[in-house]
Amino acid sequence: MKTVMIKTHEVWLETLMAGCMSQTSNKQVLFDFADILFRHFTWLEYELIELGESYTYDRDPVPIKVTRLRELLHDIINRLNEIDLQLLSSPDKELDSRIAGDIRYMREVLLHMDDEVITAFDMKRECPKIKLSQEARDALTLFLFEESYKEYELIMIYNYLRAHSNDAYLNRIFQILIEESLFHFKRFGDMMAKMGILAVPRVVMPELYQIDDVTEFLTKGIDEELAAKEECVKLAEAVAKDSPELSKFFDFINNQENYHIVLMTKALEHLKKENNG
Repeated sequence: MKTVMIKTHEVWLETLMAGCMSQTSNKQVLFDFADILFRHFTWLEYELIELGESYTYDRDPVPIKVTRLRELLHDIINRLNEIDLQLLSSPDKELDSRIAGDIRYMREVLLHMDDEVITAFDMKRECPKIKLSQEARDALTLFLFEESYKEYELIMIYNYLRAHSNDAYLNRIFQILIEESLFHFKRFGDMMAKMGILAVPRVVMPELYQIDDVTEFLTKGIDEELAAKEECVKLAEAVAKDSPELSKFFDFINNQENYHIVLMTKALEHLKKENNG
């Protein structure tokens, strides 16, 4: 089951990246399928926990550099076929049946999905319909690489914390933070694809999500969110002259980070109250 979870992690990322690089109606379908695959990933994780199995979020590299969408769709279908075969080892036959049914449908849709020319790796670093100065383009490039990894890292961290917590209050907050980071991850990936710099984030090291002291993690996390907000403000200012629309987008992201800090503060207060009896 560990292998199935790892392969599901990989195909989730690959499908999400395919959604980022698509510029047609395929995009939403691929994003929807990525959402389904992420749910599969979490369900398989819960099964491992119930079986008392230890695991990490390690995975193999996920190559996505293609010139036609069809090439990536073919690889996704092959990965889904591999998962379908390995599901036979699952002790949870209801879960096996659900995932297998989803795979059958996704495979059929992907098989007949329209092809596209892919420009997500041309390194032009240009935003469609927006002329950025060299300074603004450099700032945006750096921000997107750093923040796309940060959002992926947070998805993994909060997902691991949620999977290993029985605290309903904390899990509600972790779920919100996962969903928010998934949204940001997609949006940043979409922007990277349009600029020709799309890349799969590096693997998250186990020591980052296998957290013993959640109180300490949240305390440090709030400081990191405050620092990230400052970077978002700087970027909004850097692109403001060239693109008010882009500047407003980063103000929008910055405002969402405000709420994340509120949620993390509430989680921290809840933990302190629980620890103090």
